[in-house]
Amino acid sequence: MSEASVARGHGTRVVVTGIGLITPLGGTASATWDGFISGMNGAVALGEGFDDLPISIAAPAALDPLDVLPRAQARTMNRSTQFAVIAAREAWSDAGLDRLDQQAVDPDRLGVSVGTIIGGAPVFADASHVLRDKGPRRVSPHTAPMTVPNEGAARIAIDLGVRGEARTVVSACASGSEAIGQAIDRIRLGHVDVVVAGGTEACINRTIMAAFASMRALSVGADGPKRASRPFDRDRDGFVLGEGAGLLILESEEHARRRGARVYCEAAGWGISADAHHMTAPRPDGSGVLAALRKALADAGATVDDVAHVNAHATATPQGDLAEAVALRALLGDRGARDVPVTAPKGAIGHLQGAAGGVEAGLAVLTAHHELIPPTVGLEHPDDDLGLDVVTGNPRPLPADRDILLSNSFGFGGHNAVLAFRRLGRGGNHRTIR
Repeated sequence: MSEASVARGHGTRVVVTGIGLITPLGGTASATWDGFISGMNGAVALGEGFDDLPISIAAPAALDPLDVLPRAQARTMNRSTQFAVIAAREAWSDAGLDRLDQQAVDPDRLGVSVGTIIGGAPVFADASHVLRDKGPRRVSPHTAPMTVPNEGAARIAIDLGVRGEARTVVSACASGSEAIGQAIDRIRLGHVDVVVAGGTEACINRTIMAAFASMRALSVGADGPKRASRPFDRDRDGFVLGEGAGLLILESEEHARRRGARVYCEAAGWGISADAHHMTAPRPDGSGVLAALRKALADAGATVDDVAHVNAHATATPQGDLAEAVALRALLGDRGARDVPVTAPKGAIGHLQGAAGGVEAGLAVLTAHHELIPPTVGLEHPDDDLGLDVVTGNPRPLPADRDILLSNSFGFGGHNAVLAFRRLGRGGNHRTIR
């Protein structure tokens, strides 16, 4: 493993040992990866209950939580939390932690860090309708705990016996990435040894979709749901709402070595910035995004020449995609912009809001592991002002001579978060630390 992060003054390296994903392409990490590599598209036309909305296209999760969780347990959680608990269990199992005795992980040095935006807001909206139509006695007693934003983190902590800390991050669409970044810092600082970190969201709801449609953020899907989300395309007209969860198991290298863990890659660093510009629009010059990108590389002890791949935020909004492209060109330079392959996952899964950063971080980790870059779905006619090497059509091998993968997340209010992952070396991305 590279010495770069230690050289930057971080006494503790952080590694990724488990992944749990629920997305519109699959109910597990492996199913999701297979869908990405094959160029699947999870967007569909919604049926009854949504057909009167101005836009009724979305990307629902491929897994119904009620098929996994006991119904009595599920009814006390909002849908976003249901996704979080299931994805956390998959990540926990993937890391081999479910096969260990209780002493293998000290619960007082175990943490949770979950990003979300909407959280239980759909529950609150539905409860408002019940109150109006049926009266206060018909409002569920579970409504209050199901609407608080921290329910996902709390339920994971209860489910896995986490006693160290349970944190919730709400930073718009950067929430999932920032939750992972904060987890990296907590491990580096020695507060915890292991963190379940990522994001979750379930906002395919009439009220929420109507609100996004009203501000003209959603694609109208004139050519049908499978061509609605078009990141970086000249004909893009907005995003498609998706839902799901993405959770990683992050550990200190020492802890992972001690238990003989299998490791995907190093969580090498992260960067964060604020645009201080507008509530819904990015800085057109991409300066805020560029600042987060540079901070992530510096935190990882890396340079631009180390960048092998960029997992772009690219929501398929006209302003957002170009601001990110401007920032990436400024970071990479003319040669790098031609040589560093970029992919935009939201063409396949839509925009998962608070879950986007967690899911796309999981995708970046799998890209490092498989040494294969998934294609960008929906990009047929690249914007004339793009100037990036975006992977389309078929998957592409990860460049062998560089080791840093960047995963970008940007949100309303100018929240920017970038994660930097370092692969362990060609052919050694998924191994046991000795």
